[in-house]
This record gives sequence, C-alpha cells and structure tokens, in this order.
Amino acid sequence: QVQLVESGGGLVTAGDSLRLSCVASGLSLRQYTMGWFRQAPGQEREFVGAIYKGNNHEYYGDSVKGRFTVSRDFAKNTAYLQMNSLKPADTAVYYCAATTIVLSSIRDSGRYPCWGQGTQVTVSS
Repeated sequence: QVQLVESGGGLVTAGDSLRLSCVASGLSLRQYTMGWFRQAPGQEREFVGAIYKGNNHEYYGDSVKGRFTVSRDFAKNTAYLQMNSLKPADTAVYYCAATTIVLSSIRDSGRYPCWGQGTQVTVSS
C-alpha cells in the first residue's frame, strides 16, 4: 500500500525557514516524480515544486522560485521541501504527491494519484 506522510509544518514568523519532510512507503522515489503543492483556505491547490524523475531536474512555481528548494534522499525514501524567507502569503496546508506522468503535466495536481495527508504551515507577519 502506497503511503506518503508529511511532517515539519508549524507556526513561524515572516523571514523564518522550515523544512518539510515526506516519507514514502510502498513506492520508490527513484521511480516517481515527487511534487509539492499547497492550498490556502478558499483557494485552489497551487503547484509549489517538483523533482521530475525523468531528468532529475527541479521545477518551481513562480511564487516560491528562489526561496524554496525540493530535494530527496533515496536511502531514506524521503522527499523534502526547504522553505526560506517565508512570507505570510505562504500560509497554507502543504502536500507532497507522487506520480509517473510526463514533464508537461508536472504542475497539474490532477495528474498526481498519490497524496500525503498535508501539514499546516502558518507564517505570521
């Protein structure tokens, strides 16, 4: 059974950093593209970043580019989202997700079949 479990969320002040973790079981990160999405109340789910399994390149949403970094540890079968220079606008529930889709769909949340439960990130001003 595939399971993704996020952790690392919390309440921080603007300018702080957080690192989210996503431990995968039932699948190997070597064979999947790992994506991160977020959803704030009343808003659509937003693409944050992903590592594409086909070329191991990183891709980011415009709102987080230069501040957030996605990574993964194959030995731990864990994906990470390092978030720096956090802003109140980054407040949301953050989700990790896994997929085997092609690169052109990497930003489409509907193309990810496996999801974690989400972790809340709140950034105060």
